[in-house]
Amino acid sequence: MRESVIAAAGELLREGGARAVTTRAVADRAGVQAPTIYRLFGDKDGLLDALAEEAVIALLEAKQGSRAAPSEDGDPSDPVEALRAAWRSHVAFGLANPDLYVLMSQPRPGGPSPAMLRGIEQLQGHIRACAVAGRLAVSERRATEIIHAAGHGVVLALIGQVATQRDLALSDTMLEGVISMVVTDTPGSHAHAPAGALSALVHVHTMVDELDPLSRAERSLLAEWLARSIDHLQ
Repeated sequence: MRESVIAAAGELLREGGARAVTTRAVADRAGVQAPTIYRLFGDKDGLLDALAEEAVIALLEAKQGSRAAPSEDGDPSDPVEALRAAWRSHVAFGLANPDLYVLMSQPRPGGPSPAMLRGIEQLQGHIRACAVAGRLAVSERRATEIIHAAGHGVVLALIGQVATQRDLALSDTMLEGVISMVVTDTPGSHAHAPAGALSALVHVHTMVDELDPLSRAERSLLAEWLARSIDHLQ
């Protein structure tokens, strides 16, 4: 029943946009009583959150299943190329689901929607892989904030353009600009330059939990020192 209600909401959203997704319309389309929707999802916002989260999960599962396939974006084992591929998938998802993406993106008092949080978590995974490889030029937190804000803004900007006149090159231009800000050219290039030192500190910060000779308190203190140094340099 939950799946049929979500499917009905998705159909209405695609057919008529957000205004078409009313509790009564969804109930009629799914063949259930309106109280059933409240019982399953709490309210209309809960239903929309569930719809968005299911779409994002499907996207992430599709990407997971395609990792073994040859990639047109370069070496799939390169974390920076994986980051590029994730950006492009994010943009493609937003353009394929504009009404849903706008709903996911709306500010709310409690923070990002569950679907948006899933996307951020995936982005954090790509950022961590870059950090472990010694490729980050800023902290993981800063890299996540920059890429999330830029990618989110690009999708909304493209959605706002007339579909037949969209400047899709804007996405790749923004992507390469962001990559140049948060990623170093080659791993291990942190010899003397401040940017290289920052990359080295970020790399070491990812390894703190693996320093078994240190006590928990010592690892915590070291992580704090590294974080403060990273914040100072970036």
